[in-house]
Amino acid sequence: MNTTKLWTVLLAGVTLAALPIAASAQEEGTKTARELRASYDKALAGKTIAYLPIALGVPLSDEWGRVVQEEAEWRGMKYIVRDPNNNPSAMQQALTALVDQKPDVLIVQNPSVTLLMKDLKRAESQGTHVIQINMSSNYKSGAFVGADWREIGKMLATEVVKACGTASGKSGKVQIVQGELTAAASVDQVGGIMEVLNKDSNIKVVSNQAANWDANTALNVTATVIQQHPDLCASIGFWGIMESGAAQAIRNAGKIDDVKVYASGEGSQLDCDQVNSGNFAKFLSYKATEQGHDLMFAAETLLTSADKPGTRNLAYYTRPIWLDKTNASGGNCFALKKN
Repeated sequence: MNTTKLWTVLLAGVTLAALPIAASAQEEGTKTARELRASYDKALAGKTIAYLPIALGVPLSDEWGRVVQEEAEWRGMKYIVRDPNNNPSAMQQALTALVDQKPDVLIVQNPSVTLLMKDLKRAESQGTHVIQINMSSNYKSGAFVGADWREIGKMLATEVVKACGTASGKSGKVQIVQGELTAAASVDQVGGIMEVLNKDSNIKVVSNQAANWDANTALNVTATVIQQHPDLCASIGFWGIMESGAAQAIRNAGKIDDVKVYASGEGSQLDCDQVNSGNFAKFLSYKATEQGHDLMFAAETLLTSADKPGTRNLAYYTRPIWLDKTNASGGNCFALKKN
């Protein structure tokens, strides 16, 4: 037998002998894959994740909840949610009750920087991982997921300076419509806005008022401002749904083509509709769907680590994107939750 035939016979024998082993390995999968999944399931399956927004029934909090619920249930986790319906007292009571239940993970949206601090700290001291979403308190918990509000404010103000600054030939008069004055989104956003606006001598902030996240309040405030300052150049709003009221007041006054309206928010179809209708000149989206995925990523990280709750201060910031009539469509505008 020549060398070539000899090797052919030997290789064939080895292959045939290995067939049962290969078949067995394929049936069972790799040991690494089994061990990784077992470890993953041990850390997550059966755990409880609780969600407490300021209110349900708005695209921002509904989209967070939708994503977290779907991903949590896929991982075999129990999902619970409470709706304080935009009532700070009810929210405090709901949080106290949730902390007493000792869920494994607690996701909270803070209405102010101080209201929920004590219970968030108590939750971590009892072994619950706390994630704060989009608006933090003065207490740093295990993780924060959301927008960098100072960055958002600076980006909004930069657009206003382009439209109304020294080189624009415009009045430079600007309106600011805040949310809740003590909310982190308002405090930090104002800081970023004023840092930029104060650098241009042509800019004059003629109104800086809180509308408490309410579109009707924003409409009424802006109706007065546009009467007092018919040459208003721009309006900055801290949330798309609220700022839609300001835009409506400007449209009612016949000034929508003269006053540039800017807002930030979750990037729902409602926000994109405001852009495409011409109510918003541009919209700064911090992508609620992506934030929902980041919430679960933060929860996974905390649960799979061996760290005691309260010993880490993770941060997952959302990269904001500008939406205008060229891109306010498709995947940049998530569909509204169907009840």
